[in-house]
Amino acid sequence: MNKERYESPLSSRYASAEMQYIFSPDKKFSTWRRLWVALARAEMELGLPITQEQIDEMEAHLTDIDYDKAAAYERELRHDVMAHVHTFGDACPKAMPIIHLGATSCYVGDNTDVILMREGLLLLRDKLVRVLARLGEFADKHKALPTLGFTHFQPAQLVTVGKRATLWMNDLVMDLEEIEHRLSTLKLLGSKGTTGTQASFLELFEGDGEKCRRLEEKIAAEMGFEAVVPVSGQTYSRKMDAAVLSALSGVAQSASKFATDMRLLCHLKEVEEPFEAKQIGSSAMPYKRNPMRCERICALARYVVADAANPAITASTQWFERTLDDSANKRISIPEAFLAVDAILNIYENVASGLVVHEKVIQRHVMEELPFMATENIMMDAVKRGGNRQELHERIRQLSLTAGDNVKNKGLSNNLIELIAADPLFGLNRQELDAHLEPARYIGRCPQQVEQFLSETVRPILERYPEALRGEAAALSV
Repeated sequence: MNKERYESPLSSRYASAEMQYIFSPDKKFSTWRRLWVALARAEMELGLPITQEQIDEMEAHLTDIDYDKAAAYERELRHDVMAHVHTFGDACPKAMPIIHLGATSCYVGDNTDVILMREGLLLLRDKLVRVLARLGEFADKHKALPTLGFTHFQPAQLVTVGKRATLWMNDLVMDLEEIEHRLSTLKLLGSKGTTGTQASFLELFEGDGEKCRRLEEKIAAEMGFEAVVPVSGQTYSRKMDAAVLSALSGVAQSASKFATDMRLLCHLKEVEEPFEAKQIGSSAMPYKRNPMRCERICALARYVVADAANPAITASTQWFERTLDDSANKRISIPEAFLAVDAILNIYENVASGLVVHEKVIQRHVMEELPFMATENIMMDAVKRGGNRQELHERIRQLSLTAGDNVKNKGLSNNLIELIAADPLFGLNRQELDAHLEPARYIGRCPQQVEQFLSETVRPILERYPEALRGEAAALSV
């Protein structure tokens, strides 16, 4: 740690080494050099006077970057790309005359940005798949465990612990589909020149436009892309950045929804995030078990959702073929968004892998509210025995108010069933009423919905990305 300089917490505390490397200087500038090699190789194959010896020399120096020399050149030239052209050329004196031939700065800058975003999306995609696998195990295990459903955070009809988890998962499935779409549609800028006209390359190829087209095809193929953008100014459309960060924002939104639900469940003492044996919840209150991991997810997610506005604003304010007001913003907003979502998914997987379910607390909460939920079934049963539906409805309303007053104002337990059993209008004894208080009768198709979701939606995803699970078998018994 350098104590004399600011360091982003995303690097020092949160993001993984893998994501940090993707947006590191080594990755960025070695990718610049790979792009210069791809350009020179394509130009050579299309007939320009470039030799294999020059290509070999460049390939021998893809990673041995002299950053001190590059910094010295940049102080002199005030241009980062030309600083690295000269630094690369000093290492490759034979190739120096043809490095960056016909290209503009965005050839390396923009193409590299697309490459790095693709690698970042691939890493996030695999982490998202792992979170789905962990939540899938949890959902399957608790697919039939009744719990209070909430609307407006007020008790509603019962759901199950596992069914609720599928709601979190379905959000992530939507995010995965968006990431997959972004990956399938990312295109390199290619070799478009200063205003997107390819004029410099047309000059190099003596007016042969077909060679200009084939040049881009060769570069894209070498860099692992199927296509380049069809038209551009000097840069690719900044809407591409906005679309990618919108996908990252979607992941952050889903994670924050999960983490917020978990924080509420932790307050209810029903489900908790993992808590280490020596973990301290509060420096002042030793008994505290704060949901700090889920709070961290929410904090980072809030940053990402706000950060996604940056490229959207940038895309909407570009001038003609390009302006440079995008550059400083891009350098910050895009890498930081990737690092933040990387951290979010790291924490999400950790929490999902160790969720603690307190079944007795859940059962107690269910039984406190179940008498109210059972009243419709009780009323129907009484009608079958000859009761008047309207009279029974009014009596249940009155008795429910009495039971509610006992709970809210007198601190007593919910005695609605006792009140109904004592009322001759219903004609039901306590044993008959208790038969209506089986929670499993009120969870609808939750277990079957979980099984169907895991089988038809989640399992195909896990089978599509086995490498993401790192050899782990997903324990989905469906």
